[in-house]
Amino acid sequence: MSNLVFRFATVQGQNIQWFLRRNCSITPAQLGLLYASLCIVSLGIGTAFWFLGATLILPFAWVELIAVGAAFLVYARHATDGERIYLAGPQLVVELDNGGKMQRAEFRREWVRVEPRSGDGSLIELSAQGRSINVGRYVRPELRPALAQEIRMALRSG
Repeated sequence: MSNLVFRFATVQGQNIQWFLRRNCSITPAQLGLLYASLCIVSLGIGTAFWFLGATLILPFAWVELIAVGAAFLVYARHATDGERIYLAGPQLVVELDNGGKMQRAEFRREWVRVEPRSGDGSLIELSAQGRSINVGRYVRPELRPALAQEIRMALRSG
């Protein structure tokens, strides 16, 4: 297995692991700091206008911050989504994290079928033993055939 070259995988001894995640430019912690600073500035300006007699500015500032906060929560919930695929001995294990919900599937590596074989850019279906799971949603569509080929190669190498 050591002579195989992988583009997407990490090899540690006999174990091969693919960790595919969403490409996010800001972490949930950074987003929280940004939101806190936005709240301070917006509420500060709203309070200043409140004392100057423009009393409707502050309620609209609150409405704005609630709407922006809701949008930030939706973003933060999916910022850490990812797919982890790994070969551990005779098993291929797939773990999908989507919005904090973990989906896990285990297959015997010698029975796994990897589809599609074509270059149409669709998700990669891993199936065996009457079950299937789709992976590759965090890889650009034109790179999915290369990922599928890499998984096939790793399955055969064991």
